[in-house]
Amino acid sequence: MSRKTVKEKINLTELTVPAFGYELIREDFIEEILGEDAPSILYWIGKQIARKYPLFSFDEIQEFFRNAGWGNLDIISQKKSEIELQLTSDLVKHRILTRTNATFQLEAGFLAEQIAQQKKVYAETFEHPKKKDGKVLFTVKWDDIPLIDL
Repeated sequence: MSRKTVKEKINLTELTVPAFGYELIREDFIEEILGEDAPSILYWIGKQIARKYPLFSFDEIQEFFRNAGWGNLDIISQKKSEIELQLTSDLVKHRILTRTNATFQLEAGFLAEQIAQQKKVYAETFEHPKKKDGKVLFTVKWDDIPLIDL
């Protein structure tokens, strides 16, 4: 049977990829290409991914994080114009404990843009890796100034 006759659709959320391959691309390859600008570029890329995959609730953001292999995302606290989130997983813990400069700016940018789009405001995310606990806290802050569609 030729490739052209096979019409089977693959569900990407059901496939698994070894973490080594993911980390090789994320921590070595990307860092090599982007150099010291990697964190700021990854933040921007995270925002771009969020625009490509608009989500409409926090539950959908949590599901996206799980499906992307980014980890388990939970709300720690919420205020009028700020939310604190916690990211955990074995891979997150491994990255924090074994990498000197592990960055989670891809996830931070993604969160900033998703919250901005959901709340129709400008938002920014700050990451706080907790080496001792092997987790990452994110603080998403926004202004009450509505987004202007250009």
